[in-house]
Amino acid sequence: MAKKEETISLIDTFSEFKELKNIDRTTMVSVLEESFRSVIAKMFGTDENYDVIVNPDKGDFEIWRNREVVADEDLTNPNMQISLSEAQKIDASYEEGEEVTDEVIFAKFGRRAILNLRQTLASKILELEKDSIYNKYIDKVGTIINAEVYQIWKKEMLLLDDEGNELLLPKTEQIPSDFYRKGETARAVVARVDNKNNNPKIILSRTSPVFLQRLFEMEVPEINDGLITIKRIARIPGERAKIAVESYDDRIDPVGACVGVKGSRIHGIVRELRNENIDVINYTSNISLFIQRALSPAKISSIRLNEEEKKAEVFLKPEEVSLAIGKGGLNIKLASMLTEYTIDVFRELDENVADEDIYLDEFRDEIDGWVIDAIKAIGIDTAKAVLNAPRELLIEKTDLEEETVDEVIHILKSEFEEEEPEQEQEQEPEKEQE
Repeated sequence: MAKKEETISLIDTFSEFKELKNIDRTTMVSVLEESFRSVIAKMFGTDENYDVIVNPDKGDFEIWRNREVVADEDLTNPNMQISLSEAQKIDASYEEGEEVTDEVIFAKFGRRAILNLRQTLASKILELEKDSIYNKYIDKVGTIINAEVYQIWKKEMLLLDDEGNELLLPKTEQIPSDFYRKGETARAVVARVDNKNNNPKIILSRTSPVFLQRLFEMEVPEINDGLITIKRIARIPGERAKIAVESYDDRIDPVGACVGVKGSRIHGIVRELRNENIDVINYTSNISLFIQRALSPAKISSIRLNEEEKKAEVFLKPEEVSLAIGKGGLNIKLASMLTEYTIDVFRELDENVADEDIYLDEFRDEIDGWVIDAIKAIGIDTAKAVLNAPRELLIEKTDLEEETVDEVIHILKSEFEEEEPEQEQEQEPEKEQE
């Protein structure tokens, strides 16, 4: 009964191994043979005189042992030698010096040998699987894949590909508004493959700019064919993105090709990115023009560049300031990311406004000193400079609360009664944009 169980366990081992789709036939035969030889070598000290024949199609194997025929009294190593009397029991024609080959039944080696074989095989299979997964996905870094959501945790999500390989989509690589249920299909780009201690981890991403680039390559044939090139991408995942494109064919409008007729091409991308607002602009090596396009839909009056420090001071009409900054400061932030320039926005001063100004220090009896110091720390030290700076910019750069900034603006505006109505008109559009 025990032998029958042992034989069944060997067949189970074979069937498990045979089902591995990602391991080729040659490797499978090699590993099986190597495992058998490893066990035989441990038992007898050597495997040199054994022939292992593996048949992966039938799921069986044969082990043949080769031994030299020696006189009964000269027998010293039963593994390498066979006595003449024993050999002649197999075939009466055997003589000394000849070689006897007989089949060895592995199950007869005992339970420990079978267990050893299973453990050796399991270890080698696991190693092969890991190598196979690593080699498969290291070549797929930067490509989009579809996978089934298998498990959802607080910090990451486990997905399975069509071969059952495990993939990880961390929370940090998910779009904030992403919501998946178990069994649904998720689309993401392979961001990287970690392989610590031969334990590969495939990390996916939906927030990477590469994901957006690959989506455009899939939706826009001209990009895939190389007629249009994506030069730069800036993303705030789930909120807004800007993408700069360039065409090598004067007859092709790169922006129009990317957007499609009535937005047909870009709509699919927007849906995949959870309604992320995507601006497509023409790339140019002219930095001033590129910044101007990047700040669209705002219209710029003038730009002052500092190419060494990669800074740009942009001057706009009061009604254009809120458009340039955008809701929550997204537009100016993305424009800075896209152009790789630090962009500061300023309102154009009305020529009719008097040149008189007041230093902020004069207001210390009305405004807390630490608030004034915070504003001066960003290079603004006069009342009119505060009033001419965009409200969102003041909040972002000074790290002051919105209520504090609004109170400062109100106090300073009261000093310029003639400007008060005009300043209020400038402020209203910005509040609407928020």
